[in-house]
Amino acid sequence: MAGNRGQQERGVIVLAGEDSNDCRIVAEIIKQHHPALGNARLVEISDKTRLKTATGPELAARIRTIIGKAKGRALRAKGPLVGLVIHEDLDGYTDAAYTRIRANVAGALTRESPCNSALALAAWESEAWLLLFPDAFPAVRPNWKVPAQLRGRDTGNFKGPKEELKRRLVSPVFRESDGPKVAEQARSLGLLASGPTGTNRSYTDFVHELGQWSAASASSPRRR
Repeated sequence: MAGNRGQQERGVIVLAGEDSNDCRIVAEIIKQHHPALGNARLVEISDKTRLKTATGPELAARIRTIIGKAKGRALRAKGPLVGLVIHEDLDGYTDAAYTRIRANVAGALTRESPCNSALALAAWESEAWLLLFPDAFPAVRPNWKVPAQLRGRDTGNFKGPKEELKRRLVSPVFRESDGPKVAEQARSLGLLASGPTGTNRSYTDFVHELGQWSAASASSPRRR
């Protein structure tokens, strides 16, 4: 019985995103870079709400909607909500617009969230983050080799990296559902730990936010 009670009290980190493949990619990054993940459970919720285009009261309301869903999901998981990560593809570059959008959304998320929070605002999209770890691709499919033109670059300046991967990796053709497998291999091979090959400010910003989560606050959510 004591073991059951302990299991019910495990903290819950909710990952909200429009697509499960993106959520699973982000989950691998959380597992690697969360300094106090401990015994917390990672769970997903599907959310179609777009935050990058919202401002002011509308943005706050959209975030509160996601928080309500996250609280419900944590309740079903029988644990306190100790972390909330929201993923959204920017569909844009890491330029001045990215800086403005991220500051706006991340600031509102911090103000509204009752627990640790982080924004995974991927530029151009989460596949650009995968390209930071090119050696993970052949671990998924031996015939996949990321070409030199895509290695060691600023992937935040790649337009449509998903389509680029589909065009370059053709034996078999890269699919969106392959993304989580690449991320998993990047973590298991120690590539996430050793650091990216190339740069992408949106990836760095997300990892930095995770690094702000403390052990104390991860085990007990803020009261709100």
